[in-house]
Order: sequence, then C-alpha cells, then structure tokens
Amino acid sequence: MIFENSGLEKMIVPQDVLQNIMNKNGWVLGGSWDYERMTFDYKYEIPEGIFYLRLPGYAIEGDVGARNAKLQLMDPYMGKHYFPTGLEYGADENFPERIVEHAVNNLRTVTKDLQELL
Repeated sequence: MIFENSGLEKMIVPQDVLQNIMNKNGWVLGGSWDYERMTFDYKYEIPEGIFYLRLPGYAIEGDVGARNAKLQLMDPYMGKHYFPTGLEYGADENFPERIVEHAVNNLRTVTKDLQELL
C-alpha cells in the first residue's frame, strides 16, 4: 500500500533533522541505510500480523554514512511481514483499517513537524 500525496515526497530534508523528527514520532532507522539511501520504519505488531510503515529517502547531496546528507523523501508505503520471506507490498495484501488510520495520522504529524523546521 502506497500513501501517495502525503506531502513528504516533495520534501528535501537535512539528515540530522529527519533523524530527530522520525525518532520523536516512533520511527527507527535500524540497518536500513547505505551511503545514498535511508529507510525509516514504523512497526505494528498486532494479532493479524506484523506490518511496517516505511519512509524511504535518497541523498541528493552529501553522504548518509558521514551523516551530512540532504535527503529527497519518497512516497511512504506499508507492507506485511511473512516469515521467512520478508515483507510483501502487493495490492492483494489486507491492511487492518485501524493501522491504516494510525499510519495516515502519523504521516500527517511527521509532515507537520518537518514543515515547521524547514
């Protein structure tokens, strides 16, 4: 499930600002980065399964590893985790309405927080 037109996909954000805002809102970076890309995750563990809301970004300037990048954010998306194969993002996935609502509200909060700092 892709969350299009969230406003995040138009943002260019300094890496340190993005890291602080995402951490404040419960997102984690973990090992989901390389020198050109970062992906922040918000994890949902509910009876129906494990779901991840993801926000990807790529460096248009600087280096993620050196922590001095400016990142172009992309459309957030959600997937369901299946053991042992990993995440599935297909249109045939069923996402519980309560986590979709939470995801939309969380994305609005992140967008607002970033707009206030940029």
